[in-house]
Amino acid sequence: MGKVITHMTMSLDGFVAQPNDDPAELFEWYWAGDTRVVAANGMTFDLDTTGAEAWRRLTESVGALITGRRLFDLTNGWDDQHPAGPPVVAVTHRPPDDPERWPRTTFVGSVEEAVERAREIAGDRDVTIMSTTIVQQALNLGLVDEICVSLVPVLFGEGISYFGALDGEHVLLEDPEVVQGSRALQLRYRVRR
Repeated sequence: MGKVITHMTMSLDGFVAQPNDDPAELFEWYWAGDTRVVAANGMTFDLDTTGAEAWRRLTESVGALITGRRLFDLTNGWDDQHPAGPPVVAVTHRPPDDPERWPRTTFVGSVEEAVERAREIAGDRDVTIMSTTIVQQALNLGLVDEICVSLVPVLFGEGISYFGALDGEHVLLEDPEVVQGSRALQLRYRVRR
């Protein structure tokens, strides 16, 4: 069985977007090099060597993605083809009226159900959670094995936080794997059990 990981690109002060949902400079690292990467949906990125390796590591082992309804709506469901490639499980209390529009997306009502369904879809591959509120809930439920951060050298001062309030105890992490790249520091932390 694969791991449940999280991944977001984050400002140095912990935000994944400005208050108006604009990611501003956070994705500059996708075009900070000369290594062409073609995503599953045909998008192209020009990453530096370490960014390209981080992209491959984040996408090649993933068998399913989990998102929340807000991010799903902001991206128009990635037109049913997320750049990373795998099917998406969307957590929502208000499924769309036309779910057949997204045949590669499964709509579920809770984080627990999303992780269970994504694991079924992924098989032996990893599941990646890529939505702040879902990450926060999954951490509180003890469902996350690894946290990945693409840390960008910008300060927002306010915005949408990657991590929110925790229920109960601290979440302890192992020492990070660190890879320095152009416009992003790639960090991976295993959750201590």
